[in-house]
Amino acid sequence: MGILTSRDAQKKARERELDLVCVAPKAKPPVCRIMNYGKYRYEQQRHEKEAKKNQKIIEVKEIRMTPVIDKHDFDTKLRNARKFLEKGAKVLVTVRFRGRMITYTEQGKKVLESFASECSDVAKVETTSRLENRQISITLSPIDNKKK
Repeated sequence: MGILTSRDAQKKARERELDLVCVAPKAKPPVCRIMNYGKYRYEQQRHEKEAKKNQKIIEVKEIRMTPVIDKHDFDTKLRNARKFLEKGAKVLVTVRFRGRMITYTEQGKKVLESFASECSDVAKVETTSRLENRQISITLSPIDNKKK
C-alpha cells in the first residue's frame, strides 16, 4: 500500500469495517496494520494457551537429612529420591546441621557424596553448594534414558 497519513489509514479502516492497529509504534515512521483486532487477540490467546499446554513443568522435590543419619533412614530417603527422579522431578538433597552438629561438616559432605553415588544410575549432579546457613545441598536431575 505504501505510506499513508494517519487520517487516510483510519478512513480506509472504517470503510472496510476493520481496526487500525499500531504494530511497531517505536519505528520511524510507526507501522500500523488494518485488521480485525478481536480476531487477532483471539488468535494470540489461542497460541499462548497452546504453548502453555505443551511446556513441561519440572518439579523440584526436597529431601532433608542430618549428618548422623542411620543406614535405614538413608535407604528410605534414597528410595524416595529414586521414585521422584524416575517420575522426572529434580531432587534437592539437603543436609542440615542443628546445634553442635555444625562440627560434622565433613561427615555431611560424605553423606551427600554417598547419596549422589547411589543415585548415579538414574540421576546426575546438577549443582553442589558449600556450607550456607547451617546446611549443605546438592541438586540431582534425572538422566534421560530415552536418548540412549
